[in-house]
Amino acid sequence: MKTKKLSWMGLAMIGCVTLLSSCKVPKDVAYFQDMDQQIAIEVQERQAIKIRPDDKLQIIVTSKDPQLASLFNLPVVTTRIGQNANAYGTTTAFGTTNNSSEGLSSYTVTPQGTIDFPVLGTLHVAGMTRYELAGFIKGEIIGRNLIKDPTVTVEYLNTGVSVLGEVKTPGRFTFNRDEISVLDAIAMAGDLELNGKRENVRVIRKENGKAQVYVMDLTDGKSLYNNPGFYLQQDDVVYVEPNDTRKRQTTINGTTTLTAGFWVSMFSVFTSTAVLVVNLVKK
Repeated sequence: MKTKKLSWMGLAMIGCVTLLSSCKVPKDVAYFQDMDQQIAIEVQERQAIKIRPDDKLQIIVTSKDPQLASLFNLPVVTTRIGQNANAYGTTTAFGTTNNSSEGLSSYTVTPQGTIDFPVLGTLHVAGMTRYELAGFIKGEIIGRNLIKDPTVTVEYLNTGVSVLGEVKTPGRFTFNRDEISVLDAIAMAGDLELNGKRENVRVIRKENGKAQVYVMDLTDGKSLYNNPGFYLQQDDVVYVEPNDTRKRQTTINGTTTLTAGFWVSMFSVFTSTAVLVVNLVKK
C-alpha cells in the first residue's frame, strides 16, 4: 500500500513539474533588463547621417529676390497626385487621376561623391551632413557675391534601412532624419515578434567594400547603448534572428508541440504509464 502511494505521488510530482515548466515565463522577452530609474548609462556618440554616392537630395535656395534665387534651383517637374510611398519605400497608387502637382527635381550623388549644382558647378558633397552641405552652398553663393541673403535647405529623399527577420512588418523604411538608432528602426517595423531573439540582433553595414556586422543584445541596455552599430547609417540591414522555438517550426514536425493532438497524445501516454504502474503495484 505504501509503495502504491509513493508511485502515485511520484506521478503527481512529474505532472506538476511538466505543468510548471510549460507555464514558465521566458526571461529573454523584456528589453533593458539591467536598467532601472537609478542607473545612468553612457550612450554611444551620435552618428549623423552623411551623404554618400547614389543618395538623392533635394536642395532649395530661397531669397528675398525669388527670381534671383530660382537660378540656383533645378527646373520644376510634374508628378502624379494619388501616388505615395508605402512603408517599404516602393510606390503605391491610390487611384487613377489626371491631376498633377509640381515640385523640384532631385540631385543624385555620383559615384565620385559630387553633384552638378546650378551656377556653382560641380560640388563634392560626399561625407557631409545635410547641414554642412547647406552651409557650404550658402557660403559659396555669398562668397561669389551672387546673392546676399540666401537660405539653403537640404532634404534626404531616399535614405533608408532594411529590417528583416522576426518583426511584425519587415521591409525597407525610408526616413528624413539626421540620425536614427536601431531601436527607431525596430519601432518602424512594428517591434519584435515574441519569437524574435532579443539577445542576438544584428546590424549589417557596408564599410570600405566589406560587410561589417554588429551584434546587439536588447536585454542588456548598457552594452546596447554603447554598441558602435546602435546609430544606423543609410542602407544598413537590421536582422532579428528567430529563437529556437521559431526555428523548430520550420521543420516538418516543428509545430507538433503547438497542436491539440500533441497534448492529447501526451495525456494518453501519461495515462497509460499510470495504469501500467498501478498494475505492477497490484501484482
